[in-house]
Amino acid sequence: MKAFVMKKIGEVGWVEKPVPECGPLDALVKPIALAPCTSDVHTVWEGAVGERTNLTLGHEGVGQVYEVGSLVKDFKPGDKVIIPAITPDWNSLAAQAGYSMHSGGILGGWKFSNVADGLFGEIALVNDADGNLAPLPEGLDPADAAMLSDMVPTGFHASELAGVQYGDKVVVIGIGPVGLMGVAGAVLKGASHVYAVGTRPNCIKVAREYGATDIISYKEGPIDEQILAKTGGEGVDRVLIAGGNNDTFAEAVRMLRPGGAIGNVNYLGEGEFIRIPRVDWGVGMGHKTIAGGLMPGGRLRMQKLASLLETGRLDTSKLITHRFEGFDKIEEALMLMKDKPRDLIKPIVMVES
Repeated sequence: MKAFVMKKIGEVGWVEKPVPECGPLDALVKPIALAPCTSDVHTVWEGAVGERTNLTLGHEGVGQVYEVGSLVKDFKPGDKVIIPAITPDWNSLAAQAGYSMHSGGILGGWKFSNVADGLFGEIALVNDADGNLAPLPEGLDPADAAMLSDMVPTGFHASELAGVQYGDKVVVIGIGPVGLMGVAGAVLKGASHVYAVGTRPNCIKVAREYGATDIISYKEGPIDEQILAKTGGEGVDRVLIAGGNNDTFAEAVRMLRPGGAIGNVNYLGEGEFIRIPRVDWGVGMGHKTIAGGLMPGGRLRMQKLASLLETGRLDTSKLITHRFEGFDKIEEALMLMKDKPRDLIKPIVMVES
């Protein structure tokens, strides 16, 4: 079969690979809708997780079941399914402890395009199919549903990590697709003020549509100073980090009030250390919590998020700015994520209808 791979750090391309062998708990899935991710960019061009050789890329998509293992109970060939980016081993001790995303070791639930071939092949293997695949609800656009693989649960997880509550003042740093879902998730959690940090006009427009009350431009000065000015020096209750770099944490700590929390879902692809300002962190005793986490995966999460689309509580179509037709357009779509033209939020590749 044909697959689009990371040949080595800094190099991608098309190769021929054998069709994966389906284990007893697994499923083979043919893609219907695929979405490249900035994580693929970090992996390939920054070498963020180290060298990989001929690793099939991609971890966001909707597909149709092609084959199931002998122990799979809930799916059969022909079923249309949502494929989460994180596919834990649900019988692991980490899953039983409540951290399924780290089954098999830290970040071990992130298999696709990390430690196992991803979705950018003509057929993909999904481990633990009953626990990880989710039925595609009737009438749901596969392109919209593909955003549920990673963008939505990652953005929403920032609010979970930070513990957003009713009436909270929340800053969302970075309003690419994940940050936009950070805005939407904070609003659904009951935030009163949502300060969205970004500069691209189309992202600002969508952030407001998702419920951002204020837009902060990093081009107009340090964002912590702007937030403190807007809050009368008090700071905010929660900071959700979906963009920036290792130095972003310093600004987040400065704008956070004592007792507040930071939820980081940004993939830090470079550098060795993160600097935390000692005094602004209360010399270590300011009750300013910092939590960073990989989004939960699995079937239940996908089904609950899909229900938000079904009821109109969430509209992921706003994220999709570029649409491609045909499996061979994966490379072009990925390069958009790498180059990030100003009109881009998220591309989608429709493999079949």
